Amino acid sequence: MKFHWVIAAAVAVAVAPPVSAQQPIVIKFSHVVAVNTPKGKGAEYFKKLAEERTGGKVKVEVYPNSQLFKDGEEMEALQLGSVQMLAPSVSKFGPLGAREFEIFDLPYVFDNFDELHKVTDGPVGKALFKKLESKGITGLAYWDNGFKDMSANKALRKPEDMKGLKMRIQSSKVLESEMRAYGALPQVMAFSEVYQAMQTGVVDGSENPPSNFYTQKMHEVQKYLTLTDHGVIEYAVIVNKKFWDGLPADIRTALEGAMKDATKYANDISKKENDDALAAVKASGKTEIIKLTPEEKAAWKKAVIPVHKENEARVGKDTLETVYKETGFKS
Repeated sequence: MKFHWVIAAAVAVAVAPPVSAQQPIVIKFSHVVAVNTPKGKGAEYFKKLAEERTGGKVKVEVYPNSQLFKDGEEMEALQLGSVQMLAPSVSKFGPLGAREFEIFDLPYVFDNFDELHKVTDGPVGKALFKKLESKGITGLAYWDNGFKDMSANKALRKPEDMKGLKMRIQSSKVLESEMRAYGALPQVMAFSEVYQAMQTGVVDGSENPPSNFYTQKMHEVQKYLTLTDHGVIEYAVIVNKKFWDGLPADIRTALEGAMKDATKYANDISKKENDDALAAVKASGKTEIIKLTPEEKAAWKKAVIPVHKENEARVGKDTLETVYKETGFKS
């Protein structure tokens, strides 16, 4: 494939930091969403802090909206060194063999951000990052993108309303199980292709936090958005391990500090960004927002709780039990 030749040719220069003190160390930071999302704003804030705190010794180039690679290609690009930093959904680590990350794809495993952060900021989050090191990847931080809602061109008020719908998902066996439990037909597709697929009827709907739904203009091609809050999209900021380990110690320390502060910033704005996006969707008048009653939401949850048991071996029984303890999960 041409892609393999292109990124292989870039490896020699992209993995190792430049030796010349006159040239800044360039970090290409690629992601697949828009600039005005929590992740997009977090990436720009990291760029600002990193360049300031290294006195210009580091230059961060941020590439949003899949400008460099489609989301199906960027992980290999990072491993080969043609891009240094990514912030993919943690679902992307399952195909790499780190299936435990798909714990975040389980429906209704987290009820709020506090429960989520007990996992990402605690021993589970650190242990999961360790599993990436053998893949040539260093995990730096977890960034929130909020809770997912279901959208479609038909009103989704009950779980059975999902039956037969072609629903776009990220590549994840857990998400496939989730959609099938609802009676829907999961369609794995690159994020950059979703709008057109909705517009042309290739898919009937998808699951997204409001910020992604609005910034990708899905409200223009989806008539209904149901506030199911059934799962999270969690990102991991990751870096090419060889590149990271080869940085001068003082530069790496400065970048770690910048990432810590950028993470707090990105996570602090996540809820507000999603609330603002939801308000903008409502104001557009193009998508009807459906709010579920507690009884209706309980029915949505009940329909997919068997997905936990079904994927217990996949995500790891020990990992699942630890997460249950951290969050106080009750089915």
